[in-house]
Amino acid sequence: MSAVLTITTNPAVDMATTVASVVAGPKLRCKAPRWDAGGGGVNVARAIRKLGGASLALVATGGSLGERLLALLAAEGVAALPVPVSAETRISFAVMDEGTGEQYRFGVPGEDVTEAEGAALLSAVADAARNHEVAVFSGSVAPGLPIDFVAQVQSALAPAETRLVVDTSAAALAQLLARPVGVHALRLDRAEAEKAAARPLDTIADCRDFAATLVTQGVAEIVVIGRGADGSVLVSKDRRIHAWGPLVPVLSKVGAGDTFVGAFSLSLSRGEPLDTALMRGVAGAAATVGTEGTALCDKDTADAIFAQCEYADLT
Repeated sequence: MSAVLTITTNPAVDMATTVASVVAGPKLRCKAPRWDAGGGGVNVARAIRKLGGASLALVATGGSLGERLLALLAAEGVAALPVPVSAETRISFAVMDEGTGEQYRFGVPGEDVTEAEGAALLSAVADAARNHEVAVFSGSVAPGLPIDFVAQVQSALAPAETRLVVDTSAAALAQLLARPVGVHALRLDRAEAEKAAARPLDTIADCRDFAATLVTQGVAEIVVIGRGADGSVLVSKDRRIHAWGPLVPVLSKVGAGDTFVGAFSLSLSRGEPLDTALMRGVAGAAATVGTEGTALCDKDTADAIFAQCEYADLT
């Protein structure tokens, strides 16, 4: 049995490169690019693989870029369940300015997925759920799919009693907050949480209180708010936890949130306590920001950082 099923409706082939300086006008000569399979759930599956776990990446793919994405996953040893769609898989890219150390990240929108293709995705989710205890929906909902698609995923998983972890954004996140369906866990970064709260969340206590509000409203059984270098705050019915790790050099933020979700979900699937799961997520994210471009963490680094992580129960 694969421990974690990941679901990606709007994947991407990620390209990362560097250039001496980003300036307008002249042609910029970049270094040889790095190519990786990308998109929220795809990155979650890649992270789980790198952390020594097993997953199945259910992913909507189309066109030659979809074929390349699957080849990139296969090269990393990540099991994939492709669901064919007519839309060409999109591309995203990141460019590092060597002069300033700043990274520029660009995302190209995906093409519309049809109603029939959406139904095929849900059918595939329901079939795959029978062999998985935990599922992750991560990333954006593909254009063309209904705004409540994550809720439909939750319904598709229900007969198998598969727990759903969600990390999404924009309209899909707003829909989950406005019309709660009680997913197992929901992760937001600080900016997303502040937008949802319509106020600054400057302190750990601010994040704790807002996360507790979402739990009380039935949005999720577990709510996690990421605070970057300050770690993450988790609230459930019975626990309120802040976990943090050592400061690490930041080379690239690409995939850090997805790695958090991968490490956290893998820990949940193994039955580890919430404080351990939260610290594993923090460690995985920290290990990823220390890699270049679209690369993700490695297990040894994540384990070493985990050994230095701490947590505190919040009152």
